[in-house]
Amino acid sequence: MADITRRLGWRHLRATPTAHIRHHRGGRLVHDGTGLGFWFRPLTAALSEVPVEDRELAMTFRARTADFQDVSVQATVTYRIGDPALAAARLDFSVDPDTGAWRGAPLEQLGTLLTETAQQHALDVLARTPLAQALVDGVAAVRERIAEGLGAEPRLPATGIEVVTVRVMAVRPEAEVERALRTPARELIQQEADRATYERRAVAVERERAIAENELASQIELARREERLVEQRGANARREAEEAAAADRIRAQAEAARTVKVAEAEAARSVALAHAEAQAAREIGEARAEAQAAWLRVHGDVDVATLHALTGTRLAENLPRIDSVTVSPDVLTGLLARLGVEGRE
Repeated sequence: MADITRRLGWRHLRATPTAHIRHHRGGRLVHDGTGLGFWFRPLTAALSEVPVEDRELAMTFRARTADFQDVSVQATVTYRIGDPALAAARLDFSVDPDTGAWRGAPLEQLGTLLTETAQQHALDVLARTPLAQALVDGVAAVRERIAEGLGAEPRLPATGIEVVTVRVMAVRPEAEVERALRTPARELIQQEADRATYERRAVAVERERAIAENELASQIELARREERLVEQRGANARREAEEAAAADRIRAQAEAARTVKVAEAEAARSVALAHAEAQAAREIGEARAEAQAAWLRVHGDVDVATLHALTGTRLAENLPRIDSVTVSPDVLTGLLARLGVEGRE
């Protein structure tokens, strides 16, 4: 929309670079161009603003296929006004000199024209196409047919309109039909997924079996090695026992020999000691015999009284300690009488 400002009964119009302005005054074209700016009087001016940029028109419409199935088509048509003078002459692009707004709805008229034309050609191609084929090849077929139909439509060049491109985003059936069509594909996908799952499980089971076999083989090999180890340990133990027995036998023989030698030495010592003790006993006996004989010879020459005195003395030496002695008159009389007799003798 053009920008219009007011100044003391005058108006100043300033257009955008994508707007083509046509200014008529008194039936005569005064200004004609894109992105203009000028002063004008509103009472004598007739203004038209035609957009010349590329514009996109989105459209959605329903159609029926050859097998009587309803589908919806989503498309977008890009167009532009190639001849602004022709478009301004065929459609109402006039603007209010005070506000700069369009007096009518020219873009809506262009949209209706393009939508109806495109829909006519899309319906024509879909009406001869089965649903399955329309869902597979319908997008390309509809796009080509709409582009050809718009290019061959005489009303568009007569209005100054150029079609830039046509895009068809989707050709979709109704929701129930789409779900029904998806079911076989989903079943196939599910079957493929199940098959992949089963294959993966089979591979996993096979791998687990291989792992179990490897573990079993490892255990068997380990058991064999343990058996050989036990046999080797037994052989080592037997060898150690034999060597220990041989060592014990040698040690016992040595101990026996040493014991025999010690016993022989002890016996020799005992015999020598016995001989020495016997010799000493003989010598002691002989000495005692000689001493006794000498004692007898000495006492044989001594008188009886001396012997009695010596006997009393020896007896007194061997008697226990006597604290007091009681002598009766009878004993004392006898002793005195005996002493007197001996004195006289």
